Amino acid sequence: MTHMQQRPYERALATEPAADGRPAEVVVLTNRNGMRISIADTGATWLSCELPLADGMRDVVCGVADSAGFARQTAYFGATVGRFANRIAGGGFTLNGQFYPLACNEGTTCLHGGTDNFSHRRWQIRRRSADSVTFSLQSPDGDQGFPGNLSAEVTYQLTPENEVRLTYRTQTDKACPVSLTNHAYFNLAGENSGVKVTEGEMQIRADKRLGLNADNLPDGTLCPVAGTVFDLRARRPLSQGFMSEAAQQQAKGFDHAFVPDPALCDGKQTVAAYWSPAGDVCLEVATTMPCIQLYTGNYLGGQPGKHGDYQDYAGLALETQYFPDGPNYPHWPDAVRGISAAGEQRESVTVYRFVF
Repeated sequence: MTHMQQRPYERALATEPAADGRPAEVVVLTNRNGMRISIADTGATWLSCELPLADGMRDVVCGVADSAGFARQTAYFGATVGRFANRIAGGGFTLNGQFYPLACNEGTTCLHGGTDNFSHRRWQIRRRSADSVTFSLQSPDGDQGFPGNLSAEVTYQLTPENEVRLTYRTQTDKACPVSLTNHAYFNLAGENSGVKVTEGEMQIRADKRLGLNADNLPDGTLCPVAGTVFDLRARRPLSQGFMSEAAQQQAKGFDHAFVPDPALCDGKQTVAAYWSPAGDVCLEVATTMPCIQLYTGNYLGGQPGKHGDYQDYAGLALETQYFPDGPNYPHWPDAVRGISAAGEQRESVTVYRFVF
């Protein structure tokens, strides 16, 4: 990547030292339509997503301006998180009769893999081409309390169809919960627009969501969305009924896991779609993962951005994953709990398709 191509935040990250003393390596991918994304090896982080619209290039992914912002932010902007996305409650989990205490970073909860989770690590660039880049990470046995040596890979591919295709591959040598996701925050009006994401429209093809307790942790139940503010099966404004129910008020917005029919989770069918307030951009999400966490950026206020601090609801995340706290609910089907068997190779795909 030449300096002529670099955006100011890319140049800053590529020249200023990261936490380990070395600058990030930033990879830029473009397609024939003029769409452009950038990714850093620190956290295998999706830094930007620029769409060539009639009124110019629009960056629709939230992120930071420099290495100091990268170190200060606590929102996981665009990062690849793991070993286990979302929350594991109760200080750890029991597997095959053994309790594994985890590095907890939210009271007695392990969020997104623990205190030193994968978003803080430098991933290795393994392969790269004109349209894709693959990052890999080795996580040793006992890392943040998780058992087994884990090999993880994530490939970012930018397709001619304006899709950002994320492919995750993992293998561990001991049985272990593994659930990787990307934590990009999208604002289809532009990450610097000042427009709240609640002004857009959403559709999530899910009849159920995971129930939460008073601490916003899964309570083991599946709740029908019909007749509630969580019914997003038909396209509607996110602002409609926003904060009208206790289950939303306690999270200050949407921060809930939606469960589509498994037949929809084939990596091809759209399970979620989000429209900009002006209707000029739509984001469609397809995945092979069994649930999707909608988070409306309820606590983004004060997080460092590319052009100053963000406000609450400046971006929303659509995180595809295994069920949050799945390891602690043995009555849930194995297919949704995220437990990898020793030696098992797993692959998942999530596609973010931009229509404009």
